[in-house]
Amino acid sequence: MTASPSSTKPASPLPLPPGFEQAAQRLRGLVRRLPPQPPSFVAARLLDRVLLPRLDEGQRRDLSERVVEVEVVELGLRVRLRLGARGFETASDRQEPALVIRAQAAALWRLVRGEDDADRLFFERALVMQGDTEYGLVLKNTLDAIGPLWR
Repeated sequence: MTASPSSTKPASPLPLPPGFEQAAQRLRGLVRRLPPQPPSFVAARLLDRVLLPRLDEGQRRDLSERVVEVEVVELGLRVRLRLGARGFETASDRQEPALVIRAQAAALWRLVRGEDDADRLFFERALVMQGDTEYGLVLKNTLDAIGPLWR
C-alpha cells in the first residue's frame, strides 16, 4: 500500500504563544554576542571523532588551515573551526573565515544525516555559503565523497 501525497506532507506547525517570537529574537541576539569558542570546542571534538578518521591525507591537506564558520540561523549560534595538524580546532573571531555557511538547524541536520545534499539545499536557499567558492567546492565534494556523517 502506498501513501497518498497528502499523507506525506508535514503537519502544519502549532501556533506559537503570544510574545514567543520577540523572546526568541532577544535570545538570538544574546547568543550572537557570546564568544563562539565553547560551542566550537565541542564541535571540534565531535568532528575529530566522526569526520577526521574518514579523511584521507589528500583531503586533510586540501581542507587544512582554513577557517570555516557555520551559523545556525534561528539560534544565532556560530561555530568557527579549522583543521590543524592534530585535528579540528577552534578559530578565534580575529581569524578571517575562508568560508561562512548559514542554515537553519533542520537543513544542517538533513545534510549531516545524508537526507539532503548540499546542492539541493543551496538552490532552495536553505543553505547559504559565502567566501572562497573554490574552497567551498572542495569541502562540499569531500563531504559528498565520504557520505553521511551521522546515521
